[in-house]
Amino acid sequence: MSRSFLPSALRVPAAIAACGCAGLLIAACSSSSSSGVAEPEHKAIAGPDYGAVAPAPAAAPAMPGQTSTADLVKLAPAQSIIYTASLTIRVKNVTTTADKASGDVTSAGGYVASEQQTIAHGKHGVSQVSLQLKIPVSVYQPTLTELTALGKTLAFSTQAQDVTQQVADVSSRVASAEAAIRQLRALLSRAGTVSGLLSVQNQINSQQSSLEALLAQQEALDHETSYGTVTLQVNGPKAAPVHKKKPKAHHGLAAGLGTGWRALKASVVWLLTLLGTVLPFGVVLVVIGGVIYLGRRRMIRRRRPAQPAGTA
Repeated sequence: MSRSFLPSALRVPAAIAACGCAGLLIAACSSSSSSGVAEPEHKAIAGPDYGAVAPAPAAAPAMPGQTSTADLVKLAPAQSIIYTASLTIRVKNVTTTADKASGDVTSAGGYVASEQQTIAHGKHGVSQVSLQLKIPVSVYQPTLTELTALGKTLAFSTQAQDVTQQVADVSSRVASAEAAIRQLRALLSRAGTVSGLLSVQNQINSQQSSLEALLAQQEALDHETSYGTVTLQVNGPKAAPVHKKKPKAHHGLAAGLGTGWRALKASVVWLLTLLGTVLPFGVVLVVIGGVIYLGRRRMIRRRRPAQPAGTA
């Protein structure tokens, strides 16, 4: 093995250079290890996880002067809808079914607005019961489904009318009328003359009448939008058909005599009826003709000259 020997003058700079290189290597290792800790650790994905639920995307912040989607949902007014339905069913027992329908509606929080019954006796009549039912909107659809299941449906129709704008308009007019009445009452306390008092009082009375009409309309709309209306007609079983017996045709001498006798009786009855109809007019005409005849004879007698008693 060969060995190299450096002069003593060169050994000190070489040692200093070696120390500097070692320091640089240590600094590079520490920086690489720190950067490895800061970076996120990537794991191998075996396959897609279909059971995991993806997080909902965060809503974008609203810009200044704009309204977010959540605020629009909060500001959206509730819909005011009037629900109506007409249902006709056929059942075996009309009275029992009508009582069952009334009980179901009452149990759901509604009531029977009107009821009309037509109970037929015998085989040739059809019993009917007509009900007008008021059902709360919250249970309107389930209760309507129960009513359709009471019998065989013959006719069924539904209707929904949106009156949100009308409700909002009436509410706004009510608020305006109340504010106007408050202002007029404040003005009434400051009126100094009798004519001023009377004028303000008349305006208050007029506004009060309008307000009462608006409040009644508002109450009616609130009731109509709170309760759905179902017109239920319950029909009984179909009536038994009426079979008319056809008269049997008869032939022969006896049948001919019977037909002739019936024709004779009909002719006599017809002639007597005609005579009875004309007779009153004939009596009146005879009386009038007799009066005219007697009057004419009297006039003729007066016109003839009287003959002398003795003639040659």
